[in-house]
Amino acid sequence: MSTKITLKTMLGDYPNTLALKKGEVSSALVDFQFADVKVPNTAFKRLVRDKEFDFSELAIVTYLQAKNFGTPYVLLPVTVVGRGQHHTLAYNPEKGPLRPQDLNGKRVGLRSYSVTTATWVRGILAQDYGVDLDSVKWVTFEDPHVAEYKDPPTATRAAAGKEIARMLLEGELDAAVLGDKLPDPRLKTLIPDAEEVARAWAAKNGGVPINHMAVVRDTIVTSRPDLVKEIYRLLLESKRAARLPTDGTPADPLRFGIEPNRKTLELIIDICARQKLIARRFTVDELFEDTRRLLGL
Repeated sequence: MSTKITLKTMLGDYPNTLALKKGEVSSALVDFQFADVKVPNTAFKRLVRDKEFDFSELAIVTYLQAKNFGTPYVLLPVTVVGRGQHHTLAYNPEKGPLRPQDLNGKRVGLRSYSVTTATWVRGILAQDYGVDLDSVKWVTFEDPHVAEYKDPPTATRAAAGKEIARMLLEGELDAAVLGDKLPDPRLKTLIPDAEEVARAWAAKNGGVPINHMAVVRDTIVTSRPDLVKEIYRLLLESKRAARLPTDGTPADPLRFGIEPNRKTLELIIDICARQKLIARRFTVDELFEDTRRLLGL
């Protein structure tokens, strides 16, 4: 009989993870020591730089970059966080009219150049609005998660003490990627009808954009492959406990399995390669070569 082990784990409090975190779904093989992290993206550096966690969620672009530099983590075909991205790009209408296609030569704020949301937004701007990404002046506020990656020459760091929303309100930025909720009522979404456009985008491109997926330390995959299958099962049961759909259709933001996630992963890999965030294009099958057989996928 396999020995039950405890994995140091970092997962956010989402509807699809709460049953697991509360112990409402459990296992005879594994327990989880959950890190006290309120905002998961603030702990991604601890994962990719310090290798602190055994099992975690991780932003997909951060994973691709870390894999490019030989990260000791294996990707599981489980989307932990997925969402439309169009609503995250904001501007201040009080500073004058602005359209997405007008961003050439403008100053656009990003928390960090290589974060996943910003990468998706740049890809959408280039693909659907004809924006020349190299002409934009990208203004960042944080280091990349992956220490080995260096921002491109088109990205500059905001002065110490500057805040992204305040710079946007005062006209120091023309637009900014701000995340799910806009921090000030004077700010508006730059892409009109963003939610409707995002739904149409997902249908056209094969799925809702992936933000975070699950990863496991590679030594666990080799020494305890039974745990890989068990973690996958527990995450799926936790999602089911929240009464969320598990059909894996493109409209489902939290897809399980390789094929339901394939088109979206192919797209974000291509976007990363075009934006020079990774040195080469991985194949989707390459990402899961360590887990496909274990999961029977």
